Amino acid sequence: MSYYMGKTLSVSFDEAVNRTVEALKREDFGVLTEIDVSQTLKKKIGVEFPGFGTMLPCNVVVRDAGNGQTEVAAIDPVASMQAIDNPALKHTAGQVCEKLERVVAGL
Repeated sequence: MSYYMGKTLSVSFDEAVNRTVEALKREDFGVLTEIDVSQTLKKKIGVEFPGFGTMLPCNVVVRDAGNGQTEVAAIDPVASMQAIDNPALKHTAGQVCEKLERVVAGL
């Protein structure tokens, strides 16, 4: 089982962000905050490290993959809930996963 779902788009970063936000809205998700992880890591610890966003406490990550490509990835809530023994939570995670899969597929 993969811990995330993703899609690479041949669009600019800003266009990918706009498409992602609109796709999330269609599935009744909202954007609570936006974080520029690269800028934050560089500012805080002086490191440039572009590729681990889905391991952060984020649901959806948009990153510049280079060469005119932008990757959109979402953490799989079912995979992230495997360590928790709560059937109701696992059921909800499954519902959220279905919505996120539609978001990513629709980009």
